Amino acid sequence: MFLNSLSGRFLLLTIVFVMLAEVLIFVPSVARFRVDFLLARLERSQIASLALLASDGMISDELERELLQNAGVYNVVLRRDQARELVLSSPIPEPVYRSFDLREAGVFDLIPDALIRLVDPKTRVIRVIGQPVQRAGLLIEVTMSTAELRKAMIDYGLRILVLSAVISVLSALLLFLAARRLLVVPIRRVVRAMLVYAEAPEDNRRIIVPSARVRELNEAETALRALQEELTGALRQKDRLAQLGAAVAKISHDLRNILTTAQLFADRMELSDDPAVKRAAPKIVGAISRAVHLCEATLAFGRAQEPPPRLERVALAPIVNEVVDGERLAAGDYDISFSEDVPAGLTLRADVEQLLRVLTNLVRNSRQAIVASGKPGEIGIRADETEEDWVIKVTDTGPGLPPKAREHLFQPFHGGTRKDGTGLGLAIAMELVRGHGGALELRSSDASGTAFEIRLPKAAAALPGEGDLPG
Repeated sequence: MFLNSLSGRFLLLTIVFVMLAEVLIFVPSVARFRVDFLLARLERSQIASLALLASDGMISDELERELLQNAGVYNVVLRRDQARELVLSSPIPEPVYRSFDLREAGVFDLIPDALIRLVDPKTRVIRVIGQPVQRAGLLIEVTMSTAELRKAMIDYGLRILVLSAVISVLSALLLFLAARRLLVVPIRRVVRAMLVYAEAPEDNRRIIVPSARVRELNEAETALRALQEELTGALRQKDRLAQLGAAVAKISHDLRNILTTAQLFADRMELSDDPAVKRAAPKIVGAISRAVHLCEATLAFGRAQEPPPRLERVALAPIVNEVVDGERLAAGDYDISFSEDVPAGLTLRADVEQLLRVLTNLVRNSRQAIVASGKPGEIGIRADETEEDWVIKVTDTGPGLPPKAREHLFQPFHGGTRKDGTGLGLAIAMELVRGHGGALELRSSDASGTAFEIRLPKAAAALPGEGDLPG
């Protein structure tokens, strides 16, 4: 329905407001017309009385009636030289209904009087008092019928209403056309652009190009464009992630087979009599076992989240030691020192493999940041506990994270700081920590270094056989 549209409602409101404005003009206009009508009668009555005075009262009764008839009044009273004189007179058909003194009447008196006269159909006899023109006396007073006055007011009012209606329709039409051109058409263009974009949001060509000249509409189009670009980018990233997932699954399948073979050879290394080989063999076997487990988890990764952690009581110090030994070996000849401040008896509730992955990602990021800076550095792991949480802090003296990386720090493919990085390390660490019910936060990052904090809650369901374990 037309009136339910923006154009129809704007047209209706325009007509209503224009008519309201015309009504506000109509009422004072009618009041002004009434005053002019009465003043004209006073002026005509004054001219008739002056004609009588000029003849020294020597006129016939018939001529007097004719003068009163031309003036449209029943009688005329002049006050001159402090004397009140009935100059022209004729019989009054009924008593005077009301007197109106035009000399002192204000706007708030004239408007109600005009409206009452307009709606009162009964003919009345009224007295009108005014100031003579050209200072021909002190006062002029006439009595007259309201019949002609009301008839003239109605005729004038109808002309005003017709004119107002024509002006209202023309004004409404012009405003409607202007609003349609300036507002409705651009809004429809935005709606059409949204519908076209919704058909294929991956297509960059369907993103709206802001072109509205009205500032607010242009801002709306700009905001819509930014939203569409963000959504298109997210959809493309989703497709890339799906393709990457399929590729990773295929690679993991073949890599698992390769690592299984390597694991068999690594198991035999433990039988070697070489002390160095005996010391390295358990770590190599452990690393290969974790790699095989990760490949199996990747192949079973049918959902967009990590598998739930297998929580158990574990000592933290050996895990930290293993992470540090691996990263110290990876650092090679670079001047990077590692520090461990973990109480020997500190045990916590966690999934060993997942916690090792979290710490490995954090320490590896620190090592790579220090290496990229080309300056010596230090990486520290410190652990403590409160009544509610186990707290692990990983710090480094690297160059700190750039502002762009901090904005999307834990988002996949966005938080990377190196050109060859994927931006997955911190995202994976965050997801694993959340799986434990904990939190991973960036505590600080500036030119003096970076600090991350892991909090794992103690408040969790009791595990079988852990009743005697501390804290």
